[in-house]
Amino acid sequence: MRNIINKAEVTEHTIKLQQLGAKVTVINSTLCYVNFNLSGLILQYVYNVNFNGNYFLERIRPYPLAIQEISSERDVVKIIDMDIHKFKNAMKSSHIDMFIAMAKQINSTFTTFEDTFLNYNIPGEKVEKIYKKIMALELEIEMIREKAKSVEAIEKSELNDKNS
Repeated sequence: MRNIINKAEVTEHTIKLQQLGAKVTVINSTLCYVNFNLSGLILQYVYNVNFNGNYFLERIRPYPLAIQEISSERDVVKIIDMDIHKFKNAMKSSHIDMFIAMAKQINSTFTTFEDTFLNYNIPGEKVEKIYKKIMALELEIEMIREKAKSVEAIEKSELNDKNS
């Protein structure tokens, strides 16, 4: 694995991208990788300062997810801390492995979806069929969420039971 890209390579890449019609802005930035091992569950994040001077945060393990653009490093730490807390809570569930498998499958499905729609001429009725299935899945997830108790509510209830 290469650690450094030299200025000549950056210039070469910049020229090639400009020839493709891109406006390229090169900034010097530090890319930070953050790793956690939560009892065998590996969480990895990456963040850097972008062109706007904001931090771009992405979770890369256990499944990739662009989290958001953030204005301060303090907020990066706060968001990662909240994410770790959520995963620690989720690890209490007997369904955590299935959840991670589904999240990975959704990412894989999106890659297939994008490849299909960018590289093939798909008939309109097939596009509509896929759209309806995506909307039905989203609705199903929303209905499940509405009927389920939040992890935070369960924790508060358990804490109240212990203190009673």
